[in-house]
Amino acid sequence: MDSDNWVLDEFAATDMFNGLLPTMLWNPLMDRMMKELHTQGKTIDDIVEVLKQIPLHPRIVHAIKAAHSFGCDLKIVSDANIFFIETILKHHGVRDCFSEIVANPSYVNEEGRLRIFPYHDFMKSSHGCKLICSPNMCKGSVLESIQRRCI
Repeated sequence: MDSDNWVLDEFAATDMFNGLLPTMLWNPLMDRMMKELHTQGKTIDDIVEVLKQIPLHPRIVHAIKAAHSFGCDLKIVSDANIFFIETILKHHGVRDCFSEIVANPSYVNEEGRLRIFPYHDFMKSSHGCKLICSPNMCKGSVLESIQRRCI
C-alpha cells in the first residue's frame, strides 16, 4: 500500500495532487500537500489516525517479528517519508524490529505541520546514478552503502 496515496485519498486531496503532479516533483509536491492539509485544519494527529488505518496483513507483522526474533538485521529502504513509515511501524508494534530506516526526511514543524524533504537534495546536484530512478533517491546506491558498512 502506498502511504502517500492512502493519506491523500483519505483526505480527499487526490484531485489537487493530480492537478499539481505535472508541474512538481514528488517530494516537493507531498510537502505542498501537507501544507494544504494543514491549511484545511488537518492536524498531525489526524494524519497519524489515517496512517493507522493502512491495511497491513497480519502475516507480514508476524514475519517481521519472527525474522527479528531469529536475529535478522532488518532495514528499510523506501522512497516514502520517515514520519509515515515510523507511524505505521509503531502502530503495528514492529518499529523496534528495524535497525535502520532510509527514507525521505520529514518532521513536524513548530506550527504542527508535517514537512517532507527529499533524501538526496536533487536541487543541488544529481545523485549520479546512470539508471532510471527517482531524482531524490537511488535505492541502488543506498543499498550499496549499507552493504559496504556491513562487510
